[in-house]
Amino acid sequence: MNTGLPDGWTIERVRSASGDPEAALLSLERLVVVEVHGLADYVLLQPAVILSFHDLCLVRADDDWFMGQLDDDGSVICWASYGSDLDEAIRGL
Repeated sequence: MNTGLPDGWTIERVRSASGDPEAALLSLERLVVVEVHGLADYVLLQPAVILSFHDLCLVRADDDWFMGQLDDDGSVICWASYGSDLDEAIRGL
């Protein structure tokens, strides 16, 4: 299975780095948006990977990792880019 994770990363490594033994890859079949300061509407993201850490998510889109929250309807609303390095984005959790 192609997880879309960066080279050298597995879900087990994500769990270890995050300290969350329940971290999981989520289906890409959901609405993913990012709030952009100064814009009234959300910006649609095309995710390559969605990692779930309970209610928080990291979404990889356009080679950046976005922090967001999983909504009750399954959509993800992101509020910031944490850069292109997954390890650094995980530390931002």
